[in-house]
Amino acid sequence: MIDCHTHCDSRSSEDFELMYTSGIDTVISCAYYPYHLMNEIVYLNHLERILNYDTKRAKKYGLDLKVALGIHPTNTEINPELIYENLYKYIENDEIIAIGEIGLENLTDTEYEIFKQQLIIADETNTKVIIHTPRKNKRAVLSEIKKVVNNNIDPKLVVIDHINKNVIGDVIDDGYTLGLTVQPQKMNVDEAIDILDNYGFDKFLLNSDMSNKPSDPLSVVKTIRELDKLNYKKSEINKISHENAIKFFNL
Repeated sequence: MIDCHTHCDSRSSEDFELMYTSGIDTVISCAYYPYHLMNEIVYLNHLERILNYDTKRAKKYGLDLKVALGIHPTNTEINPELIYENLYKYIENDEIIAIGEIGLENLTDTEYEIFKQQLIIADETNTKVIIHTPRKNKRAVLSEIKKVVNNNIDPKLVVIDHINKNVIGDVIDDGYTLGLTVQPQKMNVDEAIDILDNYGFDKFLLNSDMSNKPSDPLSVVKTIRELDKLNYKKSEINKISHENAIKFFNL
């Protein structure tokens, strides 16, 4: 199984061990700094920690930790040039599988500019992107995200994450890959299965988004096991369990 969106830097080693022994083999850890951000050096240290420390920490417990790095929309009050420079370096050295998570949150001018520039970098380098959608004003912000994405990058390179039943109709036919986040306060197992039941398994990735916020490191496992218990076809379960992620991220 693959958990396609986490923030492993804020989780314990015990969580890694629990995930691995419960059947998760690969985890994708994204950039997001949840504390007061003083400057771009602090943020670069955050990216380097995920890349050079958390990958090794996870490996000790059996997890293959893949990395997506970028400027999260809530971390945009920095000078981004140093981060852009390092994104090119990470991509050139094959150190990351995507730029992420990036996107919009409060629709500030700075958010728009940094989001657009990261999409341009991804398009130039043929790199996948993981795009955040917020909890509040999700439909309005998603509409803006789509405008920026469609003007700057091929939708086939894009996963739009944290999609729920309220907005899925806005994106299901647009060529994106879509992330379902099974996390307390976002979506439960039954809601995720209802979306899969109605829209099929081909376009979706599954994740826990485990972070410093209330999280369930085993939400991916629980969703897959529930699908199995409900006698969904193994070929369909495999898509959401790991096959879609392997294909999208070229794992």
